[in-house]
Order: sequence, then C-alpha cells, then structure tokens
Amino acid sequence: MKTKIYSILFITIAFIISSCNKDFLDPGSATQSQVLNDVNGLIAMCNGLTNRLSVGRQSPMYTMPVASGLTTKEQHVLNAGNADEDFLEKGGANVQGNNGVVKNLWEQCNIVRSNADLILANSSKATDPATKAGIDAYANIHKAMAIGIMATFFEQVTLETKTNAGFTKRDDALKQAISLLESAVTTLGTTPSSYFTSRIVAGIDLVNTANALIARYALMVGDNDKALAAAGKVDLTKKSSFNHDDVSRNAIFESVTSNRNVVEPTNTIFGLQDAIKPDPADKRIAFFINTTAGTNLGKASFYTSNSSSLPIYRSGEMTLIRAEAFARKNQLTDAVAELNKVLTKKASADAWGIGADLPAYSGANTSDAILTEIYKQRCIELFFTGLRMDDNRRFGRPGPGATGSERSRNFYPYPQSERDNNTTTPADPAN
Repeated sequence: MKTKIYSILFITIAFIISSCNKDFLDPGSATQSQVLNDVNGLIAMCNGLTNRLSVGRQSPMYTMPVASGLTTKEQHVLNAGNADEDFLEKGGANVQGNNGVVKNLWEQCNIVRSNADLILANSSKATDPATKAGIDAYANIHKAMAIGIMATFFEQVTLETKTNAGFTKRDDALKQAISLLESAVTTLGTTPSSYFTSRIVAGIDLVNTANALIARYALMVGDNDKALAAAGKVDLTKKSSFNHDDVSRNAIFESVTSNRNVVEPTNTIFGLQDAIKPDPADKRIAFFINTTAGTNLGKASFYTSNSSSLPIYRSGEMTLIRAEAFARKNQLTDAVAELNKVLTKKASADAWGIGADLPAYSGANTSDAILTEIYKQRCIELFFTGLRMDDNRRFGRPGPGATGSERSRNFYPYPQSERDNNTTTPADPAN
C-alpha cells in the first residue's frame, strides 16, 4: 500500500472521538511530529487503533463478520440495494476489486498496521519503562490483529508502508503476526503503568488477548503444538472486548441489527447443511438468533445496543482450538475431552454466557468424525465472528463449484485502490 494513503491520515480526522470516556487522537490539533514525540499523543494513537478496528461500517468489526458471513452462507442480504453485500452473497466473479466491503476490509487493516508501526517506531519517547511496555504491547497486538484479519481473506498481504510495497503470502504473514504477539507477551512481563492504563480505552485484557490470538493464528497455519500451548494460557474466566457507547457505537448494531435492512442470519440453523445442523435443544440457538417469527433473526447476543461489548475472542474458541489441535495430532481422547467441555457447558459457566448444555459427544471415535463435530461446534460457538471462512477452507469443506458448496469464494480479489497504486499487486485469485 502506498505511503500517500497514510501521509494524509493525520489531517483528515479533524475531531476527537470519545469512546468509553477515553479520547482518541485529534490529528487536526497537532502535527504528526508533535503527536509522536509526546507520550499522551502515543497513547491517544493507541486508542485510535481500537477505534479504527471496531467503530463504523468501514471497520473490520463490520466488514469481517459480514463478508465471511455472506461468503459462507451464515448470513443473507435483506435488501439488494446494499450492492456490495449483495455481490458478496452471490460470490464468484460477482466480487470485484471495487467492492466496498472488501476495499474497507483491506484499507482499514492496513491503516491500523501502518499506525501501529508509527507508534512502535516512536515508543521510546515514553521514558517510563512501564508506560512504554503498555504502548508497545498494545501496538503489537493491534498490528497483529490487522495482519491476521487480512490474511483470513486474502492470499497475500502487504506488511510495509511504502511505494509499491511487496506482498507476503498469508501463512508467512500469520507467522509474523504470531511473532508480534509473542513479543507483546514478553513485553507484558513488565506490568503497564497506571499512567498508561488510566488513559487507554477500557476492555482489552492484553495478556489474554495476545495468547488467544497466538492460538488462533497458530491453528490457522497448522502449528498445533503452539496453538495448544497458547490456548491453554488464556484465562477463560476473563473477558477481553471492544467496548462501545452511544458515540463509538457497536458497528453491527448500528448498521445491521438496529435497522433490518442489510443482512441477517440465513436461518435458525446457522446456515449449516442438514448433516451438521445444530441439535434443536442447543441453548446457543436462542443466544445468538432471535427465533420469534417475523423479527430480526440477528438481534440476539452481542449486537443489541450501541453500547454492546464485542468479544475479541470467545472462551469457547480456546477450548475448540485445543480440541482441533489434539484431533489433528491424532490424540483423540484429549480432543473429545476438550470438545465435551463446549458441548456440555452451561451458560453460567461461560464468561460471556454462551452455553450449549448438551450431552457429551457420542459419535465415532475417528479423526474425521471428531473433526467434523469440532467444525460444527465452531460454526455455532463462533457464530458471526468472521472466522467461518478460514474454518471452512481449513476443514476441507466443499468450496466454490463443488457439489454442496458451503462457500462462494476461497479468497477475495485485491481492492482496485491497491492495484491502481501498487504495481506489485498480484493477480486476483480465480475464486
């Protein structure tokens, strides 16, 4: 991505966005040099990373679940006037580089990555080691998250901010994201100062988030041992979330569930094939989907108001990561033990109140059968998180053109805005 996109960033936002009583950076009030040379400016830039990831229809917290949901038939379009979303649902060649959802997904993540690089390059301006630790960890986690989101949807991603930046294959990009997160965990061996924590937007548990994302991305690249170890370090009693209020609003509520006009769940079985549809007794159906006839199916769970908090990871994801990693290592007894923690979990035992309350697994004791059940449980437990597109590929589910296809694309084309400004942009994937 070209440098010029970021050179104007600090003059294009001419106001302060307040979120959860914290101030995001007001680039119009100071030069870039002034901001980057001031510890309060650096912390404000950290808050800006969260804002850009989580607030507004252009943010990844809208584009990621909506794009993945439409591509994997988890969601469907209610009004074809939402043309970009409609083309995503149709899939295939209907998804072009000028698609606004795809463009925003790419550009917003690249801006977060680039701004995180600026923070990291100037964090030494924070002379207190404990304050610098908070700034470095926060920037590394957000940079890793931005890279991980891009690598979920694109075959290759840009990792530098310069003219004609090169592209990196997604697995290598995910490995870099893991390295950034491991650096954050090491940095957090120094507890961030109260000066930092009192000025940073509330909600994100840095240590648990770093380990959770290591586990997520390690699983995506097939490093099962690393995924097992990292998921096991996450305290499942703790929450980590993007918090919202009436100013910095929950992006899905603001654009989707508050106005039944864009997308909603395809059906009450999470858009799954009949062979893997949920047990009707599964308590998560009512948690995630409003099943009252004639109402907005998507109004339940984490999108009920402007101020709804959005988990960065769900507790059940960590348990299912361990189940999958064990299954892929052919440690089937261990895999089933982890799987049963999700199947039998009551809502009261989950930090976010997500519980299936079902009997333990009773299927075949084979790797294929257990992995199929794990995929099914991921589709339910992690509904509308944006993770299903990678899951669907990783578990070898039927893709575009296959009988019983469960996704309409494998990866997205590169945005036209990138292609127009970067001569190294690769050819678009076939589907």
